[in-house]
Amino acid sequence: MKKIILTGDRPTGHLHVGHYVGSLRERAALQNSGKFDEIYIEIADAQALTDNADNPEKVRKNVLQVALDYLSVGIDPEKSNIFIQSLVPALPELTMYYMNLVTVSRLERNPTVKAEIQQKHFEASIPAGFLCYPVSQAADITAFDATTVPVGEDQEPMLEQTREIVRKFNDIYGETLVEPEIVLSTNKASLRLPGIDGKAKMSKSIGNCIYLCEKPEDIEKKVMSMFTDPTHLRRDDPGHVEGNPVFTYLDAFCKDEYFAEFLPEYKNLDEMKEHYTRGGLGDVKVKRFLNNVMQAELAPIRERRQHWEQHLDDVVDILRKGTEKAAAKADGTLQRVRKAMRINYFEDGNLLK
Repeated sequence: MKKIILTGDRPTGHLHVGHYVGSLRERAALQNSGKFDEIYIEIADAQALTDNADNPEKVRKNVLQVALDYLSVGIDPEKSNIFIQSLVPALPELTMYYMNLVTVSRLERNPTVKAEIQQKHFEASIPAGFLCYPVSQAADITAFDATTVPVGEDQEPMLEQTREIVRKFNDIYGETLVEPEIVLSTNKASLRLPGIDGKAKMSKSIGNCIYLCEKPEDIEKKVMSMFTDPTHLRRDDPGHVEGNPVFTYLDAFCKDEYFAEFLPEYKNLDEMKEHYTRGGLGDVKVKRFLNNVMQAELAPIRERRQHWEQHLDDVVDILRKGTEKAAAKADGTLQRVRKAMRINYFEDGNLLK
């Protein structure tokens, strides 16, 4: 069996550092590992419309921005197919067939869906498309026979729902669909990076993000304003690193070599944490070090983005070619699904059998 990756993001705004450490960094590493036969990276514009139907321009204008973010973090169009979801006709048809295999109550119990319904204040007015987007995700994943899905931790319930749909389809119609496995970041701090305001999750809608495309001065401003330990009022006070967003970011981004470059009085992050915990290390000093780390990590990403911004016609061509390949792959799966369901009526006299 081929090893195939499918992953993606909704184009509702620029991608941020939470996306980067949560999945984008892992995608680039997997892409360059040489272990995968095919890689598909989706710009999920149709899914973005499930809660932006009244503002399609927001989705449309962010398709290109997400493509630029992908290229800036090292997604290589020679190795990965970047495609636009709404231009792959097989996906909505597969979604329709899979919707018959899942109940409304099961969709409502999906933890990711429940959390986003609360966050978006949908309450009793939940758009049907939004409630069903786990089914759309199942169509995306199975359309490409994906064996591997590198995403953030919050998407794990979605993957489980996909696996349930795959099992039910195969049980009813015979072995047809591939059951995928999730790949999470090996860095625990990266699984769910908090917002700079200390909220549990970095979110574009809340505005507590550091974006991959931000200018150095804006990154510095956000880092220096970050929430820290509220009990660490003076430098000499003992501090807490657990639940402290500044140290969570250092866990996600810091490398030992950054201490030699920016703060040689410490050998590694453990030494800095120990000093902060016992007292005598101020928040401002820690934030200045974090700013240096973030600048070092994001500078090459920003430089690659600036390059691609000067070659937008090439970016559009990358999307066009990637989408053409994705459409052909997904159509092959659709034909296999239709055959398994025996609704390929005009093939081999099937309607008369």
